Amino acid sequence: MGVRGLTCRSATGSAFSVATSAGNRSAEHAGCRSAERADPASIRAGFDSGTGTASSGSGKAVSRQSSYSSGDHGNDPVGLVQQCAAAGPVVPGTTIEQIKKLRTDFPGRGPHTLTGPVYIEGAEPGDVLKVRINKIVPRAYATNFNVPGMFGEFPSKFPEGQVKYFYLDLERKVAEFAPGIEIPLAPFPGTIGVARAESGQYSSVPPGRYGGNMDVRDLTEGATLYVPVFVKGALLWTGDSHAAQGNGEINLTALETAYKEMNVTVDVLKNMKLEWPRIETKDSWITVGIDRDLNKALDILQEETRTFLMEQRKLTKDEAAKVMMATWDCRVTQVVDVNKGLHCFSAKNTKERRKIEALPEKENKSYLVTVGRDADLNKAMDDAAWAMIGLLEQDKKLTRLDAYSLASMVMDCRLAAPGATQKAVHCLVPKSTWVASR
Repeated sequence: MGVRGLTCRSATGSAFSVATSAGNRSAEHAGCRSAERADPASIRAGFDSGTGTASSGSGKAVSRQSSYSSGDHGNDPVGLVQQCAAAGPVVPGTTIEQIKKLRTDFPGRGPHTLTGPVYIEGAEPGDVLKVRINKIVPRAYATNFNVPGMFGEFPSKFPEGQVKYFYLDLERKVAEFAPGIEIPLAPFPGTIGVARAESGQYSSVPPGRYGGNMDVRDLTEGATLYVPVFVKGALLWTGDSHAAQGNGEINLTALETAYKEMNVTVDVLKNMKLEWPRIETKDSWITVGIDRDLNKALDILQEETRTFLMEQRKLTKDEAAKVMMATWDCRVTQVVDVNKGLHCFSAKNTKERRKIEALPEKENKSYLVTVGRDADLNKAMDDAAWAMIGLLEQDKKLTRLDAYSLASMVMDCRLAAPGATQKAVHCLVPKSTWVASR
């Protein structure tokens, strides 16, 4: 289907683009109204609900400028990363003490700068919102930081803090962590969701049935989010722009950046029912489990995955449970957002067996590996992640803070199929991260 575009300008002079599917209202009529742009009226600092500031009809593409600013900062994107809109940008030179103050000065509020909400015409409670990620254009800089003694998986073990800034090589699609160490770029919105059913303002940190700060790193260009709708108009919002992230995100931050543009197409699905968000990629469906306790998140994940397989393959509950265990390929999404997350992959093509990622027990030619086992999944994850920090210190001669930072951006924590008495997490860091050793 053909797509027409219209470029509009906000009062601040920022350009944003809008595309509408052929057959919908004309771009001239709907374009500016369908665009959610990062001007002061459309920015939320750390809260995930509010009144819609723009609207879009089903089937339209919505583009937004970088969620932290309404300007391009000229041709030099030095004013690049913003964590708190009301408190000012976190730019190169901002100290960890200043970043900590941004957090402590605004208790109860999340750190994210959010664009939205966008009122989706025709969306009603009980519907499902389909949001396809068409295009992401990151800016050229990013950051990762550890707030001293606060947040992350191991706050008490890191009373000291640090902030690191990175240049994003968008042509090669890497960021240099240190000489000889490169992080592959895979941009995705860490936070994207709809308004929850309850009225009021809420911190943007905890994810939930409404999506939000899910931090599923597979929600990249070409992927699609399906999320249940709880209020009229859905109220779609997004932010927390990532250039890369590890499965676990253990120090609380990913490769945090901002986007010049993020373009999505939104559809309202009337005949689909969901309890929790799902994600569709090129070859997989992703189900999620989210709770403060990873053990309870695992219960939700298994129920969601069984339900998906029953729907997709027309199976009974027992049959779906057997397929789930036989094709188990799951990850620890993040353990730092109050509500912790897990996710599983299932094949889109039921006639083909999807490749299942291995669960190595020890280091091999491709990965550094650590494993945690315990009846408590929270403890298993903590043990595996802490062991990886120690391994990076010892074998790769990184400082403990740098090991924590790097693991947060590249480590892949894989969840073994749960046993009768034990649960296991296998954390892997690709050896290809060290380019000198290729």
